[in-house]
Amino acid sequence: MAVPDPLSKDAESFLLWLTVERGRAANTVASYRRDLRKYEDFLEQRDSSAREATVNDVESFVRSLQAQGEAVASTARRLAAVRMLHSYLVAEDVRTDNPSARIEGVRVPTGVPKPLSLPEVESLLSSVVGEDSVALRDRALLEFLYATGARISEACDLNLDDLDLNSRVVRLFGKGSKERVVPFGRTAETHLRTYLSVGGREVLVPEYWAKQGDREAVFLTNRGRRLNRQKAWNIVRDAGVASGIAQELSPHVLRHSCATHMLEHGADLRIVQEMLGHATISTTQIYTKVSQERLMNVYREAHPRARG
Repeated sequence: MAVPDPLSKDAESFLLWLTVERGRAANTVASYRRDLRKYEDFLEQRDSSAREATVNDVESFVRSLQAQGEAVASTARRLAAVRMLHSYLVAEDVRTDNPSARIEGVRVPTGVPKPLSLPEVESLLSSVVGEDSVALRDRALLEFLYATGARISEACDLNLDDLDLNSRVVRLFGKGSKERVVPFGRTAETHLRTYLSVGGREVLVPEYWAKQGDREAVFLTNRGRRLNRQKAWNIVRDAGVASGIAQELSPHVLRHSCATHMLEHGADLRIVQEMLGHATISTTQIYTKVSQERLMNVYREAHPRARG
């Protein structure tokens, strides 16, 4: 894997602090690195640096991103990374001021996730046909994502000893490597057992492992490597196309759907929060809004006097 070009000494120190002191996951730190690369490249064009940047520099950086047509959420994320870097530099006495402190944040429209309906889920999960090893893997992956509400990175990082098929529970490692134990149902168990039995995963096992860490992976590529996020994303998207679902699917839609359907069927909000690995209950509450909106839509369509 290619080693990324180093950032400034200050930015590298900040990323190390995120990793060691704050326990941020590798993917999170990599995202910060990309955002700060953009910021430092911009400052370099202005003969400046994070140590010397002014309020005008930070404001100009945000305006340049907006002028490039970047998504609002991406610009907001980059500004958040810049703010954290400058806060760190102040805390470490590298700077006495934070040039990003008074800059108005980028407003991100509140997006309510659109979950799949139950018939759409049934269509999606039955869209993978065939009994070859790849088909068995894809069905097992789709069932696992919907059954557990796992993040796609958690599914890709899953190891064989994280699965307890007899008790139907799985150990997942979420953001910041926080561990949680999540149950799953009989249907997911059946598909996982089929994939892990003769003709499934064992067919994907290579003669020689490219990486020792791949040896324990539950989900393997057809080259015998640990399934990565992009490949897993493609599996979900292709299944969505095959099932005829109108919206473009992502693994996160299955996570949304799992949470929404559990709440619609009476699950306690705190239980769903624990299952999804949300740090705060407010993050989970967005799914109650989805359920309420669906209830209102059904009511307007079904009640004879709803439109009076």
